[in-house]
Amino acid sequence: MSIEVLDNDEKLTERLDAELTAYNRRATGADDEAGLSVRVTGSDGELVAGLTGWTWGGCAGIDMVWVREDRRGEGLGARLLAAAEQEARRRGCTQLSVASFSFQAPDFYRRHGYLDTGRREGIPGGHVDHQFWKSLATEPADAVRLVALVELAGTAVEAGQRYEDHVLALLNRHGGRVERRLRTGDGRTEVHLIRFDTRAGYTAFLADPQRLALRAELGDAAPQTRVLEVDEV
Repeated sequence: MSIEVLDNDEKLTERLDAELTAYNRRATGADDEAGLSVRVTGSDGELVAGLTGWTWGGCAGIDMVWVREDRRGEGLGARLLAAAEQEARRRGCTQLSVASFSFQAPDFYRRHGYLDTGRREGIPGGHVDHQFWKSLATEPADAVRLVALVELAGTAVEAGQRYEDHVLALLNRHGGRVERRLRTGDGRTEVHLIRFDTRAGYTAFLADPQRLALRAELGDAAPQTRVLEVDEV
């Protein structure tokens, strides 16, 4: 057995892609992965702008977006994005994700309804890698973002944690999802960053009979939660 470190190995890339694709298909049951490309060419046949990405299992992602420098400011980026979103919807996708360095176009994606879901510091030059997500099934303006500060009863920490596990698992049925879940070292306090596609979904989650039954089962040992509605700044 030997280990080699190389600059580039196209055969290895092809093999790993095939192996991981097969593994992903077995794990998810989704086997409809496909590339997604949008090209803009000028009257001279030269490339003016382009977008590449993928679709798979109801999800879509953007890998690269580029507009030629002399054609920037003409709205081509917005047209590329709209075309990609339209095609993703045609393929049955309900969500789209993309990443953008801070020196690229994070504000562009925000203007087009993409929500910040994460960031990674330490990019060369002091920049940041921003992660974005957008629902293709609902209007971005309808989304609700919440921060929940959860205090678990000192005598029932494990029971409270199990309750939160079960309750957070109910979010998806109401168009909600956990973006981050953090917990203090003693396990007694959690912070959840949660997003709902619509306010109606948030209201439905609060009234979910299963959630209410789980809370009633814990009684006085149920976690105490303070919820704040927040926006990206």
